Amino acid sequence: MGWLLRKCGQCEKYTLKQDKCPYCGEKVRVPHPPKFSPDDKYLRYRMALKREASTK
Repeated sequence: MGWLLRKCGQCEKYTLKQDKCPYCGEKVRVPHPPKFSPDDKYLRYRMALKREASTK
């Protein structure tokens, strides 16, 4: 079983709808962070993207 809760990217409201926001009609996403893994192969790339986004 996956995550049921979704969050709208535009109006920031939570919903249980899987495809689009019932308030504004925008696409929804899963608000939960990915599970932590000590042997994360992509940590270096995510951290680089995060640093790049914070300097802009």
